[in-house]
Order: sequence, then structure tokens, then C-alpha cells
Amino acid sequence: MNIFRHFEDIVAGVLKALQQDGTLGGDLDLSRVGVEPPRDASHGDISTNAAMVLAKPAGMKPRDLAGKIAAGLTASGHFTAVDIAGPGFINMTLRDAFWQTRLADILSADVSYGASDIGHEQKVNVEYVSANPTGPMHVGHTRGAVFGDALANLLVKAGFDVCREYYINDAGGQIGVLSESAFLRYREALGEEIGDIPEGLYPGDYLVPVGKALAAEYGDTLLTKDRDEALALVRDAAVDAMMELIRGDLAALGIEHEVFFSERALHQTGEIDATLKKLEEKGLIYVGVLEPPKGKTIEDWEAKPQTLFRSTEFGDDVDRALKKSDGSWTYFAPDIAYHLHKFERGYTHLIDVWGADHGGYVKRMHSAVKAVTGGGAELDVKICQLVRLMRNGEPVKMSKRAGTFITLREVVDEVGRDAVRFMMLYRKNDASLDFDFAKVTEQSKDNAVFYVQYAHARIHSVLRNAAIEEVLAGVDLSDAALLGADLTCLKDEAELGLIKLMLQFPRLVETAAQAHEPHRVAFYLYDLASAFHALWNKGKDDPSLRFILNDERNVTLARLALIRAAGYVIASGLGILGVEPIEEMR
Repeated sequence: MNIFRHFEDIVAGVLKALQQDGTLGGDLDLSRVGVEPPRDASHGDISTNAAMVLAKPAGMKPRDLAGKIAAGLTASGHFTAVDIAGPGFINMTLRDAFWQTRLADILSADVSYGASDIGHEQKVNVEYVSANPTGPMHVGHTRGAVFGDALANLLVKAGFDVCREYYINDAGGQIGVLSESAFLRYREALGEEIGDIPEGLYPGDYLVPVGKALAAEYGDTLLTKDRDEALALVRDAAVDAMMELIRGDLAALGIEHEVFFSERALHQTGEIDATLKKLEEKGLIYVGVLEPPKGKTIEDWEAKPQTLFRSTEFGDDVDRALKKSDGSWTYFAPDIAYHLHKFERGYTHLIDVWGADHGGYVKRMHSAVKAVTGGGAELDVKICQLVRLMRNGEPVKMSKRAGTFITLREVVDEVGRDAVRFMMLYRKNDASLDFDFAKVTEQSKDNAVFYVQYAHARIHSVLRNAAIEEVLAGVDLSDAALLGADLTCLKDEAELGLIKLMLQFPRLVETAAQAHEPHRVAFYLYDLASAFHALWNKGKDDPSLRFILNDERNVTLARLALIRAAGYVIASGLGILGVEPIEEMR
């Protein structure tokens, strides 16, 4: 239950009453009225901007209108205090009993707590990773992979019907380079001395097994075949091998895609031509000459007639080329066809997760989706900025196996899946990220993933110890039993604060899902872990606040209910991030 939606209804009821008595006009737009936690907890439990957004259309001063709304809220009987702050914000304070009784919502929901139906099962396609099938995944791919997967989890939690998709870029020039590189390793497997890998080919030794497999299957027959025919066979084998390698890398991160879509299939089925014909019929394709790019003068720019898409009609800066000078399609053309294919599969909400080097591609893709779907699909592109690998503040050296980069697998093998996933999300996707091996493995408050997992492990440690305590001998400690605990025993400020923070989680899930920002969940979990650890430490300083009191069974049961609920919220949030909620630290 999103408790803030409940109070939205209460505020709406007060506003409706003011409309009925003539204080407010009957045609006011209430859609901008918000109910949320105040930025400063000392200002109360709930805040609304109702007076601020309605004052002008109502023809009233904000504080005057706030006074009338506050009077209605006070009369509702839900609040111990209703205060007007600043120019007209209304802050409300709830009775302790409200928070105490709502703890049962968490215990009843278990780890599904926070699930929402705001998505209404709308179909959403999340395309992420989509790394070229030319080698193992490197650390630059890792952030996008984790972000996309966590975003998909978040949207599912919020009630959307999500498809996780990987676009295989298996039709570009990089595949030609892959084929040549694998063919060289094939010759090596046959016993040929190949020497240093020529400039422009992929040097990593991950292609050695591909060469050996080709040699085992074909012997030396590929050397005598027509070269184009031989390279076609090598290409298929190499792409299949690289995709198997990539799937293994993704599995190491706990990531699985429902759909792997081949770019080459678009070429083979004629879908690119069909898509561009649709745009041509709409008058959106023409042959023209573009202005020189920024930084180039007329003198050093060769103006050639090109097949262009009228992307400026849909918000882009310039029209975009669809064909190269040799008559082949640009990357843009199959991308348009691919997004139309998604739309025709029933996806009107499209999310693409791209690397930092694709920032300049966003506007043209937005314009293309608008054009090719007739405005029927909405595209959101999330850019994941660069990750810098550090060790005690120093840059990490490159990988020998990969040839030029640090592999995803190397990072996961060293620090573990959980550390990689959590820390890749512990910063907004469009901000650069320093990933320090030393920091993400240290056991301290400064290591966010440890701090959150430690909170969950501490909770389970208390629950295990409770089961053997004399005060609770023979007492049922199941969730069903704890639902019957006297939760009015939870009176300390820190206990109530923890409950309030937990009850913000459903709203957090909804707002993070709507904004496509899974990092909010990571931030929230750190705050929740901090609140729990603070309560734990408070019990160390004040024995009366310990979770288990040998002479206070009722208080003990209430506090066990409290921390079990906290464990469920932490586990629920970690589930969104794809991180294991550890029950025991080793």
C-alpha cells in the first residue's frame, strides 16, 4: 500500500468539499496537487502543495487558501498537527498509532512488499547491453547491463509487462573484422605461424578456441574454398561463439534476456527496405546535400547528394543520412526498422540503454521513432556514463586475455556479483563512476553494498538468537504470530522513524519506475540500513532499547516484528537490484 496515495484521497476530499461550498471553483485542475514526505522530517510526516498550485486559478493568496485546506484536514481527524509553512505548503503530522498499525502491511506482504499496479500490465520493451558480438563483455558494458536489468526488475515490481531484449549487431563492418580475425586463428590452429596480430584485427586470445573449433570441423578445406564463402562460414561460427561467450558473461551477473534480435535478420527479410518505403510514402525521405558538420569549412567538406531522413521535422538538429556513398545502408536505417519491429510486436513504451559514446545518436532516434510509428510509441534513451576501474585510487591495468580491455568476468570473479551490481547502481546512470576494487570489498559503512547486506544479516542474527532465548521459550515467532504483537510498544523515536522510512518504500518503487531510475532504490536501501544500524547502536547505549528484553515479552515481540519487517523491505529492494539478501556474513 502506498500510504501517500491514501492521503492524496483525503486531500482530494477536502478540496472537493471546498468546491461544493463555493470556496473553490468547480473546474479547477487538481492533477498537479501532490502529496509526499516533506524534505525535512522535522516538518511532519506528509506535505501537500495544494494551496500553491491552486491559489492562482482560485483567485486567492496561497496562504489564505492553505488556511482553508488546513482547517478541512484538521477536521478530518487523521492528524495531530496541520501546519502552514513558507508561502503555503501544508505539513501534516500523523498519530503514532497510524504508523504502528501499518507495520502489519509489510509483514503480510513479505518480500513482495512494495509491489504496485501502476503499470497496469502495459507492455514495455527494455533493450540493454546489445554489445557487438566481437569478444567478451568489458567493464564498459557492465554498467549498462546492470542498469538495464535492474530497471526491468523495477518496472515489473511496479506492474508493467516487461520484455528484456538484446539487439545483436551482427551485420556491420565489425563483423567483417571478426571474421578475418577468426580466420587468422583458424590458420594458426592448422599449424601456421601467424606472428603478431595485424593492426585492425582483434588481438585477444578469446578467438583461439574459435580457430580450433573451425579446424576441427573443416580441417584445411576453408583454405581452398572461395574466400567469401569461407569467411561466411567463419563469420557464422565466430558470431555464435561470441554470443555464447556474452551469454556466459551475462549469466555471471545474473542477467537473462527473453529476446535476442539479429540485425542481420532485418537485412535478410527486407524489413529495412519496407520500413524506409513507409517513410518515403509519408514524404519523409529525400535526396539532398547536408551542410558541413561543425568544425568543417566549405573548403574541406565534400558536398555529396545523399538519401536523407527529414528528422528535423521531429525535433532533430539536422536531417540524417540513410545511405552511404557506396549505396549501403547506414547504421541508422536498420535501427529505424528495428524500432518499428518492436512497435509492431505491441510495444508502445520503448527503453534503450546505451553507452556514453552514443549520446549524439539520441535525437535522431527519437525523431525516427516518432516518424515511423506515427507518434504511437514513446522512446526513452538512458545513457550510462563511463566506469573507471581503480585499485586504491590508482587506475587498473588492462587485461592480457582481452587484448585491450578489462573483461566483465574479471571484475565479477574478483569482487563478486553482488558488489558489482549494487555499486554500478549506487550512482545515477548519467554520471561517471569510479569503481575501486579496494572500496567495494572493504567491510565498512563506506561500502554501501556491505552496509546494506550487513543490516539484513544482523536482522536474521537477532531472529535466530530470539528463537533460543528463555523469554521466548515456546513462543510462536512466525509472521502470522508477530502480526498479533502489541505494536503500540514501539514508541521510541528511532523505532517510529524506521517504520516511517519503511512505509515510504512503495511510493519509492512507483516514482523510481516512472522516472526509469533504479539508482533511487540503492540510495533508499542505504538510508534504510543506516536507520536500522542506528537503532541497533542505540540499543547498545541504552539497554532498554535492545531488541530482546528478558523481562519484557510484549516489547520483545513488537521489536521482532519491527526488524522482521525491515528485513523484508531490504530483501524486496535488493531483489529489484538483483543482489542477494545475505542472512549470515562470513
